Amino acid sequence: MKVESPVNVIRGAAAMVKINFLGMWRDTTSPNDLLLGSLMIKLLFITCILPLSCCFASGENNVARVRNIVLVHGAWADGSGWKGVHDILVKDDYKVSIVQEPETSFKEDVAATKRILALQDGPCILVAHSYGGAVITEAGTDPLVVSLVYIAAHMPDVGENEAEDGKRFPSDLSKSNAIKKTADGFTYLDPAQFHEYFAVDLPAEQAAFMARSQVLNAADNFKAVITTAAWRTKPSWMLIATKDRTINPDLERWYATRAKSHRVEVSGASHAVYVSRPKEVAALIEQAASHTR
Repeated sequence: MKVESPVNVIRGAAAMVKINFLGMWRDTTSPNDLLLGSLMIKLLFITCILPLSCCFASGENNVARVRNIVLVHGAWADGSGWKGVHDILVKDDYKVSIVQEPETSFKEDVAATKRILALQDGPCILVAHSYGGAVITEAGTDPLVVSLVYIAAHMPDVGENEAEDGKRFPSDLSKSNAIKKTADGFTYLDPAQFHEYFAVDLPAEQAAFMARSQVLNAADNFKAVITTAAWRTKPSWMLIATKDRTINPDLERWYATRAKSHRVEVSGASHAVYVSRPKEVAALIEQAASHTR
């Protein structure tokens, strides 16, 4: 079925109104009849033409924005931290998927991300926090990914790894003794220092639970070398947490400048900004979805 544009519909309606009323106006030129004709034309516009135009505009907006969002968590965390962001996006009519990387190896984390990307029914925005930024940099070359969003995240280039990049602007965490290591080569944050270095803008009780439920991350993951950088060929967005003590905010700014990313800074936000400031995070993701074709 052919759907006419609002402009053509308005022109056609105006022509029909003109034809119907010309006969009446030829027979009489009384002010009352002329007024009646004018009012009927206005009524036709308000009740028929204007709502139709709004429908066309709404349809264009829905077609324009990308509706699939894939969220990737970082080290020492799991996908549940995205709940606040997830709820906002779902309420705004996005389809949201959350990757649960095992954190056992960089290769397996990239594979877990690609597994979820393969389930998408169309173009998607790929979003990551922290170490997840390295994961989406590698996995984001998937053709379904149309743009990338980095939330207080690493953004290495080909031949780089986040451990070496971190030395450009050392973080408070890197200078501390809070990172611990198991006998079999997995890292975790000292629960007693988790609140201070990872989530200082969250209530102590919430940070304590996150510390106790953290997913241990293979130490070699931080040294994984990027073989292909998706942000080199796709638009990117970066959220900078100004009070981040896990990744130096200046490193986040440096990443964004190098990649020519759209950026936003969230004042006072900790590394756990995706948990503590879900509105700001969701807003940036929606901005990426609205501006990507």
